[in-house]
This record gives sequence, structure tokens and C-alpha cells, in this order.
Amino acid sequence: MRKTVLFILFYALIMSSCAHKTPVDLIVHNAKIYTVDADFSMAEAFAAKDGKFVAVGSENDIMSHYAATEVIDAQGQTVYPGFMDGHCHFCGYAENLVRWADLKGCQSYDEVIERLKIHDSLHPAEWVLGRGWDQNLWTPAEFPDNQRLEKEFPGRKVLLTRVDGHAVLVSKEVLDMAGIDKDYRQDGGLALVKDGRCTGILLDNTADVAKALIPPMTREEKIHALLVAQEKCWEVGLRSVTDAGLDIETITLIDSLQEAGLLKIHVNAMINPDDETMDFFMDKGIIDKDLLTVRSVKIYADGALGSRGAKLMEPYSDAPETSGLILESDEFYRHVCQKAYDAGYQVCCHAIGDGGVHHIIDIYSEFLKGQNDLRWRIEHSQVVDEEDFKRYQEYSIIPSIQTTHCTSDMGWAGERLGPERIKNAYAYQCLLQQNGWLINGTDFPIEDISPLKTFSAAIDRKGFQMENALTREQALRSITIWVAKGCFLEDRKGSIEVGKDADYVILDMDLMLDNGK
Repeated sequence: MRKTVLFILFYALIMSSCAHKTPVDLIVHNAKIYTVDADFSMAEAFAAKDGKFVAVGSENDIMSHYAATEVIDAQGQTVYPGFMDGHCHFCGYAENLVRWADLKGCQSYDEVIERLKIHDSLHPAEWVLGRGWDQNLWTPAEFPDNQRLEKEFPGRKVLLTRVDGHAVLVSKEVLDMAGIDKDYRQDGGLALVKDGRCTGILLDNTADVAKALIPPMTREEKIHALLVAQEKCWEVGLRSVTDAGLDIETITLIDSLQEAGLLKIHVNAMINPDDETMDFFMDKGIIDKDLLTVRSVKIYADGALGSRGAKLMEPYSDAPETSGLILESDEFYRHVCQKAYDAGYQVCCHAIGDGGVHHIIDIYSEFLKGQNDLRWRIEHSQVVDEEDFKRYQEYSIIPSIQTTHCTSDMGWAGERLGPERIKNAYAYQCLLQQNGWLINGTDFPIEDISPLKTFSAAIDRKGFQMENALTREQALRSITIWVAKGCFLEDRKGSIEVGKDADYVILDMDLMLDNGK
């Protein structure tokens, strides 16, 4: 009888204890959690409800005070905030997955042709499309010519985009459709000519003329592609992406898919800088939904280093006849900046060469007039003149970098820039010190989608100019909380803190340790 009474009292005590626990949707415990808060503090467990973190702390505190419908034992593994990509082309990546031949890593023009033939046999279409070739990987490292395309794909519409997206190789059929020949001229663009004929290589604005001829995907094709791309992002731990340059139709489609519960990844959408798109969004003001942010406009100062379209202050070391291209007029830049400034929108300008960076800082300075919290950005910031580093701080301009560009370009960038200028290229630590933070991304599909490769390239750089490598803590912040700050979402995303979105990633490695264990 005595034992029965004691059992009942013990059972009642347990039930009372459970009854007093706060119900939540999820508990993750037995973990090594990097919260990435202001103090870079650690935790062992967290609780989440309705998609928000409601408690973060020790194993004992969380397990003693909360009861969840789903409990995950992390078994000592490491937990991070959900990774965020600060600069990519999510929609372009989606289209590539279902429509374009993958030419990344091709070691020769022959390999490009072989991959195109395979793709064309599997996915026959009116256009033969491919993306990712890089002549710097070939021997000799020279631009290809479309005469080979005429032999292998006679009379076909062929368009092959270089890895950086700023140059294309097109067939004669496409040149004729676009009205481009050896005498073609266009501001901010170039058609390469050899032996009195156009080779099919088109740079920057001229490349865009050819790209505009490609028939758009249907709505159903776009939806399928976006959902496939979302799954690829989930697989590598990406919970939020910044898409650098979208039109009205695409952003509206993303919004509708998110509202329908089909697209669940957060998208920070930079709008294209045409008046129709700017007026459409800027008249609405800043859009800040759970899964969609629209508050920035994307412009281009110059081209890319690999195709020698990036604007340098002095000629290219390996091509002294050119110093690259400024793509638009100053009137255009001022017009966009004024509209953005008046609407409270952020300006995000692609600038790769030191001449491009210098030029756009001059334009920005007319509007920013000293330190501020507008967070106007320079996307890439790959080559910066020594005197311009301090101007990032002077005008509170935020560098948006892609650390894998450094490891991809290091084999040939020195030839483009020469021994002195290369010292101020991919200078991430120097850029970081100007304002105390920066934004990191992949620029996918130009680079690999994985944020772990972004992290690795930030800290080791394959030994290249290690004085400008990031520390492990800086690298982790650059793909989480600083990306959130780059789109004004640091109060909602980017760290594991009470009240923020319950985005997290569990890995079997500790990124803060050399051996990952």
C-alpha cells in the first residue's frame, strides 16, 4: 500500500512538471549552436514556435521549460543560422537547370562542343543554349570563334554565355538576327572582329542584344524551374537568397508562388533599373513580406575581368589596347540613384575594375554626402584603387563580395592586372575594415551554389594574398547576419536569437575549427 501511494505521488509530480512546460512546435537539443549574435555566443538547445525562435540556451533550461511536438536530438553536431546568399542569380540558375547546357569546367573548345551535342540530343529545341565556358582554362587561353559552331550546328541558333555572364559566343544565324556585323557599334558593348568579320564574341551591352532574342520560358516552365532551384538551395543549407536584378513579371511570379505556399525560400529581389520597373515598385514603397523583400535596384558600372570588360584605371597588363568598359552614361546613373534616393531604395552597383569602382563611388558621393545608414552597395568590389578603400567608409558604402571569385580567378588575374595592381584585388579584409562588415555571396550560377565553398574560399583562398583572408568568425557572419543586414533584415534573420525566423542548419562539422571536428 505504501509503495502504491509513493508511485502515485511520483507519477503526479511528473505529470505536473510536464503540464507546466510551455508548448512549442520544435526543440533542437544536444547541439553545439553558434548563435552568431553580437557576442558570437554559444548555446546547447533552442525552442521554436510558429516559425520563430522563442528560447535559446542551455540543454537543461530548454528541456526543463518547453515541450515540443517535434524534438530533434542533434547528437552533438553543430548548428548554425540558416545560410544566406548575399548576391546570386536564383532565377537565372533555375532557368539554367532545365534549359541550358552546363559548360562549367570545360578544358577546351572541343569539350564545349561535345557537351552541347549531348545536351542537344537530350533536349532538342530551336535554340542551342549553354553557359559556363571559360577560355582561361584552355590552351591557348583565347576567345573561341563561331566558325566551329557553323560546322557542328549548321544554320542553328546557338548562344553560349561565358562563365561571368558578360560575354557570349553566338552563331552567324544569331548575329544576322541581331543585325550585328563587323561595323556594329554600341556604347558599353563590343563585337570582336578578326580578319574582317565578326567572330561571334559579344561583350556586355552587345551581348545583351543577342540574349534578348532568346524566346522566354512559359509560366509553367518558370514555375517548375524555380521549384527545382529551391530544392537545390535547401540541399546546401541556403534559406535566403538575394537575386541581383529582376523584372516585374519575375518578381510578381515569385510573390504569387510564395503566397501559394509553393516557394518557401526567402528572396531579396533587386529590381532592374528601367523606368517601368522602378516606377512599378518604388511607387509602392518598400516591400517587406515574410518571404519577399523588394527595396533595392541593381545597376552595372562595368563588365567582367575575365572577358576584359571590367573598367580599369590603366590598360590591361595583358591587353594594353583596352582598359575595359563603363556601360552606361553618367546621366543614367544619376537618374537611377535619384529615383532610388527619393524612394528610400538601396542602390547596388556591379563594379569589378578599379576604374568602375572609382567611377561609381564618384556618383554615389553626390547623393550620400558622408556617413549614413542607406547601405548602398558595390557588388563585387574586385579591384580597388588604393585611394578608394577609405571612401567606402567615408560614404558608408558596403562591399558585397563573392569569395569564390578569388579562388576561381587567381590563376589568371595577375596577368590581367600586373604585379602591383593585383595587390589591391580581392582585398576582402581591407574592405571589411572600412565599415566593420561586408556581404558575401556566390554569384551562382557563375560560381558553385554551396555556401560552404564560399566560407572555405574566404578563409584559405588557396594561399593567395592571405593578408586579405577573412577569419572564421568573419566568414560565418558574412554568409549569415551580415547578409541579413545587407538587406535590412538583421532584426528578423541571420542569427539564432529569440524573436527571429527559425532558420537553422545542422552540420556534422564545426566550421570554427581547423579540423572541422
